[in-house]
Amino acid sequence: MATSVVLAEDSYILREGMRMLFDATDELDLLAACDSYDELMAAVEEQLPDVVITDIRMPPTRTEEGVRAALEIRSRWPDIGVVVLSQYVEAGYVLSLFRNGTAGLAYLLKERVGDLDQIIAAIEKVRTKGSVIDPKVVEVLVEARAARALTKLNRLTPRELEVLEQVAAGKTNAALARDLYLSERAVEKHINSIFTKLDLGFDEDANKRVRAVVLWLAEQPQ
Repeated sequence: MATSVVLAEDSYILREGMRMLFDATDELDLLAACDSYDELMAAVEEQLPDVVITDIRMPPTRTEEGVRAALEIRSRWPDIGVVVLSQYVEAGYVLSLFRNGTAGLAYLLKERVGDLDQIIAAIEKVRTKGSVIDPKVVEVLVEARAARALTKLNRLTPRELEVLEQVAAGKTNAALARDLYLSERAVEKHINSIFTKLDLGFDEDANKRVRAVVLWLAEQPQ
């Protein structure tokens, strides 16, 4: 049985191109093609498709209507999956889209549109409550996270970096003190200083140790 789809794209050329792609396969049934947020929401309410594919920027404001539509659709009709198409490799859009959960949502770059198999795979994924993030966007997010981690690690002294490396190895404070020829009190001071410099706040000590290790690992060569 074909997956029913409502498409929203304000570019006439791209919208018609996608319509032709969808008409060429028996796996998709295009119920409506819209060019604005308001038209999309009306079509969804009327048609109740399996999946919505929406541009991220559309009238009336051409800002992030696609994200707004996705979140509204997932709230009102949780069984409808949503694929957001964007030409922007920006973390802000992705975080906005997934801020309330990832189930049934996808964020793909528009350059994928010509690959029908990839689009169909994303449609099937969100229809079954899965999620997809474009690999190029993932690369940017990972790089940004690593850059932030590296910046914070630069705050640490060589001795504190040595202590953090031992924490990453899973050693207790007592083992750290023994292996680094320090008193346990000195180890505690180093660890507290690490937590402060890495902005780890007031979490439980165990959580702070885990988060500190994640930051340390982000800098290590793959």
